[in-house]
Amino acid sequence: MSDEKYNGKNASLPTSTSSLIFPTASLNLSKSLSSISRSSHSVINRLASIDCDSVFVRKIAHHYKLPLIANERCGTWYIPPELKAGSAYFKSTDGHQGQWGLSSRRLNLQVLDIVGKNGGCILVDSTRRGKSMPDALSKTVPIWCTVMNRLLFEHNSEDLGLYTPDDVVNPSEHAQIEARLDRFLDEAKRLQLDLSALRRKISKPLRPIWITPDTFLPDLSSQAFHHPIICLTASRSPSNPHDPSDTYIQGAADDSEFWFRGLAPSHFWEHRKTLLLATEDELPHLIQSLLNAPRTSPTCLLSPVILIKPTESIYIAPIDSLSIRPDANWDAIVICAPTSPLGECEENAKTHTKKPRTKTLHLPCPKGGKLGSRALRSHLHRVPPFVESVLQDWSPQHSPQKKGPQPKILFACLTGTDLAAGAALVALCLCIDEDGKLSNNMAGKEQTGINKTSVRQRLAWITQSKSDANP
Repeated sequence: MSDEKYNGKNASLPTSTSSLIFPTASLNLSKSLSSISRSSHSVINRLASIDCDSVFVRKIAHHYKLPLIANERCGTWYIPPELKAGSAYFKSTDGHQGQWGLSSRRLNLQVLDIVGKNGGCILVDSTRRGKSMPDALSKTVPIWCTVMNRLLFEHNSEDLGLYTPDDVVNPSEHAQIEARLDRFLDEAKRLQLDLSALRRKISKPLRPIWITPDTFLPDLSSQAFHHPIICLTASRSPSNPHDPSDTYIQGAADDSEFWFRGLAPSHFWEHRKTLLLATEDELPHLIQSLLNAPRTSPTCLLSPVILIKPTESIYIAPIDSLSIRPDANWDAIVICAPTSPLGECEENAKTHTKKPRTKTLHLPCPKGGKLGSRALRSHLHRVPPFVESVLQDWSPQHSPQKKGPQPKILFACLTGTDLAAGAALVALCLCIDEDGKLSNNMAGKEQTGINKTSVRQRLAWITQSKSDANP
C-alpha cells in the first residue's frame, strides 16, 4: 500500500461517525443519544427545573422587597400566583441583532403603574441553553426604559442614556441601538399618549439592572434618583451541559406550547406537589385529569369588562362576562366566536331592564390563533356599518353634538384579548374621532383612508386600557 493513498490530494479520510465504526453501531449510538436527550428534557424534568428556578426568583423578591412582574409567557411559570404583581410583554424579537425596536402593540404602560406604587419592580424571564439572559431583558427592556425616560423626563439630560449589560451587549451593538433611539422616540410621540397622566405614575427615570443566578446581587442604594427595573433571568447555565445524569433544564418554561400538554402555570402552582411527585408514566394521565377538573376561578373574573379610553362607548370583554353582567345595558354587542350565546343573554337583559332589545352582530371565528384571525379579517367589513346603525338608532334620543352618554358597544371573544380587540380596533379607526367620540363621518374616513400612524394611535388606546390585549 503506497503512502500516496494517505498523503496525496485524493486521500480518503474518515468524515463521519459511520466511517469510524460499523453502520449498525452508528445507528444504535445515534438512537441512544436521542433517547438520552428526550429523557433529560422530559416534562417532569422541566417542571422540576422550573420549581428549582422559582426558589431563586422568590429569594430575589424577598431581598429587594420589590414586586414580581412576569414577562409573558415564560415568566409566569416561575412566580407563585400570590406573588405575581402583574404581566409584561417585552418581546425578544425586538432585541434581536439588527431588529431592535419599540413595539407599538406592546407598550407595557401597565408596568409604570406598578413601578410608581412600589418604587421599582422585578421583571422575570428566562432563556434556553446558550445564553445568559434573554434578548427581551438585555435589549428590549433597555430600549423601552430609554424611550420612556426621554418621553417623560426630556429636561433631565443626565438620565436619558441607553444602559445595556456589558457582558451581553458589545459596544458595537450598543452603538447601533443607540443610533436608532431618536427614531423610536419619534414613533412613540406619534402615538399621542397622555404624557401628563404617565408622569403622574412615576416620579423618576427608569434604570434597568440585570441579575442572573451567576451574578452578585447589586446594591440599590445608589439608585435613589431612579426607579430600578430589575431584569431577572430565572435560570442558571448548567454546570455540565454534556452530563446525561444532570436533569436540570435551563429555560425549562421557554416555548411551553411545545411541551406543556395543555398544562397552564396556574395548574402547576395549584397542584405543584402532586405534579412533582408523579413519575413520567403517571404524568400524562394526571395532567389530563387536572385539565378536566372544574376550575375554582372563572376565566371571566380574571379578565373583566374594559372600557377603551378615551372613548365612552367601546368595551372589550370575554364572552363569559355576558352571563355575569346581563344587566350591563349594552346598546350593541359584537361577538367574535364560533357560536353566539346572545339569544339567552338578550332574554336575560330584557328581564332586568325595560330597554329595547340589544343590537347584535355575530362574526363567526374559530377559537383564536391564525385560523381565528384569518376568519375575523373576512368579516371586519361588517363592523363599520353595524356601528353606524347603532349610532343612527341612538341619535334621535341623544344628539352626538350634545354632551351626554354615548351608546355602549361591547366587543367580546372567548379570551377577551385577541379577536375582540381586533374588531374593536376597526371600530376605533373608522367610527371614532380624535376625541374618542362616535363619529357620523364614517364614509369620509373610508374615502380618505387611514394611515399607519392613526392605526397605531388607536392601538395605543387599546393597549393602554387593556395591557394583555393582542389584536
